[in-house]
Amino acid sequence: MPFDPTCVDCWIFDLDNTLYPPSTRLFDQIDMRMGLFIQNLLGCDEIEARRVQKLYFHDHGTTLSGLMHFHATEPYDFLGFVHDIDMRPLAVAPRLADRLAALPGRKLLFTNGDDAYARRVLAALDLESSFEGIWDIHAMQYRPKPERSAYTGMIDAFGITPETAVFVEDMARNLSPAKALGMQTVWLDLATDWGDRAKDDAAIDVIADDIGKWLDHTLASLADPASLG
Repeated sequence: MPFDPTCVDCWIFDLDNTLYPPSTRLFDQIDMRMGLFIQNLLGCDEIEARRVQKLYFHDHGTTLSGLMHFHATEPYDFLGFVHDIDMRPLAVAPRLADRLAALPGRKLLFTNGDDAYARRVLAALDLESSFEGIWDIHAMQYRPKPERSAYTGMIDAFGITPETAVFVEDMARNLSPAKALGMQTVWLDLATDWGDRAKDDAAIDVIADDIGKWLDHTLASLADPASLG
């Protein structure tokens, strides 16, 4: 079934590398600080820390989840440390704010980061008023995307009807649970290292390489539903 924006009343967006481009290299800062946290925790060198970091990310959804499972890491300590980064690479995004405001219905943020970090990013992008709510790693009880409970918890908390919701995300593997629950899905294929891992083509309704262009196309389709064919 082709993507149909006319039935959408809830627009759900990932945060990192979705609302801002990977070219900002913001996550490189976080990646570096995660490695440093693991070095300090385990007393290991940089190479071993990176191996552990990527192993936990791949097997547990986030590095934090692996650290909590194997090392009883306190999540607030970890998140506070790794998100202590420079936000200056982010630029205010007035056109993105305008496009989001033009979408009919609710807008939610769905992130494996934490609320405090998400709000700093939104402030740097001048998108603080663009979203009704944030579903973060604390709300997920540290069971991150793509864990099914992360999605069902958000659905229950915000009273979402999956069949009238769309989820926009840069990591393909995180779209499969949303699709299974009845949502429409949009994959932002930004050619990042992890973006296409565990990609399931059947779980993806739309592939885009630029969120602004996709929003422009979507808004045009909403203005002229006949163009959907």
